[in-house]
Amino acid sequence: MQHDLLAAMAFQVAWTAMLYVALTVARAPKIWGVGKRSDGSNPFVDVEPRISANLSNQFEWPMFFFAACILLMLFDRVSGAALALAWVFVVGRVLHSGVQILTKNIRLRGIIFTINFLAVLGLWVLVAWK
Repeated sequence: MQHDLLAAMAFQVAWTAMLYVALTVARAPKIWGVGKRSDGSNPFVDVEPRISANLSNQFEWPMFFFAACILLMLFDRVSGAALALAWVFVVGRVLHSGVQILTKNIRLRGIIFTINFLAVLGLWVLVAWK
């Protein structure tokens, strides 16, 4: 089961790497002039700040996710519940990114964040539970 938990962690790392790629592509017109429209405008002008903000979010609450997962593996307490919570968190992070980057729906983003928040708290309950 530890490998399954590690897979969820690896997916979160891969998702963060993908966001770096997306940010690079979004910034390319401004920095390198690549992808500018014929009128000189940047097609990513609206989305680039949201990608950047979302990428910053990947280094906030997800750090508690990684810490909980590592402790669960270290204490040999990986369970089906831990795996379910981990994947709820990871899928939730992808959904959170999509909502933050592609929409301005703060209410939906807040609901998704709350689910992610509770999933990580659940992981920490499993870490502390004997």
